[in-house]
Amino acid sequence: MKPAIGAVVCLTGAVSLHAVQDRWPAPAVDRPELLYVRSPAAMKRALLGYDAFAADVYWIRALQHFGSERLSPPGHVRTYSLLYPLLDLTTTLDPYFSIAYRFGAIFLGEPYPGGPGRPDLAIALLKKGIAAQPGKWQYLQDLGFVYYWHLRDHKTAAATFQQASGMPGAPNWLQPLAAVTLAEGGQRDASRALWQQLAKADEPWLRDSAHLRLTQLDAMEIMDAWSRVRRERGITPPMPLDPTGTPFVIDPATGGITIARESKLFPLPGQLQPPR
Repeated sequence: MKPAIGAVVCLTGAVSLHAVQDRWPAPAVDRPELLYVRSPAAMKRALLGYDAFAADVYWIRALQHFGSERLSPPGHVRTYSLLYPLLDLTTTLDPYFSIAYRFGAIFLGEPYPGGPGRPDLAIALLKKGIAAQPGKWQYLQDLGFVYYWHLRDHKTAAATFQQASGMPGAPNWLQPLAAVTLAEGGQRDASRALWQQLAKADEPWLRDSAHLRLTQLDAMEIMDAWSRVRRERGITPPMPLDPTGTPFVIDPATGGITIARESKLFPLPGQLQPPR
């Protein structure tokens, strides 16, 4: 079939599809059984080469499904039941559909009721993308954020960021991101080792950032030592100074000490707001 004839066939099919949709609109509530073709492999065989066109259709369908569930009126039970099957079909028909992988993972990971709350499926989708395009660092970056935000698995997130940072074309801020993530997850020795490597980088901003983070790790060690003395000896030690010479302050949430907001080291990794 010549390209011009193929385009006419696609256009005619699209017009016919819209006409049918106008005559018989889609049901208000999707159910898994309404996805008539659930096998990506079967759909791929049936399309006779028009995979990319069908992938666009299924991607639009995934957006419609996500939006209709997310914006459904109060009292409606949001299921998002077709979201992953639609994304799976889309990315099987077009394995290089980057937007479907990346935005699809965001949709899947959204906590309920704003999304299905399925970070496991977000991970599965991104790993499918990585298998299709092993050199795409963006997928690994997105995977790291799923582990970080939704699963709070700092160690795996940091390892994923670190893996992404070594890929061609990856931005140089991924390594610092991995180091910060390790520190937030309590993996301070690993974080320190990574920052010590980054302190030798060619970029001045990266060296400066590494020195700052290493100093923050020193401050965290002082905080731990202060709390350990109070816990083991049953006394409250004098208030120490952080490595910049600023006194620590009591953290009312933990009863320990923490960086003061006026310190150049504030905020520490994981410290989202100043103590009140």
